[in-house]
Amino acid sequence: MNPFLTQVVIQTVLNNKQKASRLPDEQPSKFRLAKAYKEFKLLVRRVLKDAILIGLGIAAAAFGLESFLLPSKFIDGGATGISLLITELTQIPLAVLIIGINIPFVILGYNVIGKQFAIKTAIAITGLAICLATVHFPEVTHDKLLVAIFGGFFLGSGIGLSVRGGAVIDGTEVL
Repeated sequence: MNPFLTQVVIQTVLNNKQKASRLPDEQPSKFRLAKAYKEFKLLVRRVLKDAILIGLGIAAAAFGLESFLLPSKFIDGGATGISLLITELTQIPLAVLIIGINIPFVILGYNVIGKQFAIKTAIAITGLAICLATVHFPEVTHDKLLVAIFGGFFLGSGIGLSVRGGAVIDGTEVL
C-alpha cells in the first residue's frame, strides 16, 4: 500500500480506535492495516454520499423556491417561510435572512443532536443561501395549482435529500 495512504489510514482510523492499547511508535500489523483501510474506504464513501445528497437537496430546494414559489409569491413554512415574509416586508436579501434565522436552530441541533449534524446543517443552509443568491432559475409557470404542487414537490424533495444526507436546510426540522 502507498506509504502516504498508510499514514492517512493510521491517523484517521487506527489512532481513533486504539490510543490507549498501542504504543505510539509501534506499527500495526498487515491484518489491522487492511481492516483499517476497509473502514477508511467506507468512511470516505459515506462522506461522499452525504455530500452528494446534501448538494442535490440544495439544488432541488433552490429550484423549487426560485422557479415556482418566489415568482408567484407563495410562502413556505418554517424558517424559510419566515425569511420569505421578512424579505417581502423589509427588502433584506433572502440569502442573508435564511442564514440569520436558521442560526438558533443550528445551535439547538449542536446541543441536542451533535457536532457533526450541526456542521453539516450549517454547510447546507449556507449552500442554500449561496445558491439562492447566485444561481437564477427560470420561472416555469404562472398557474397557481401547478406552482403549489411542483414547488412543494421540489422543496420537499430537497429537504428530504438533505435529511438523508445528515443535514437539514430549514432549521425547524431540528425540532
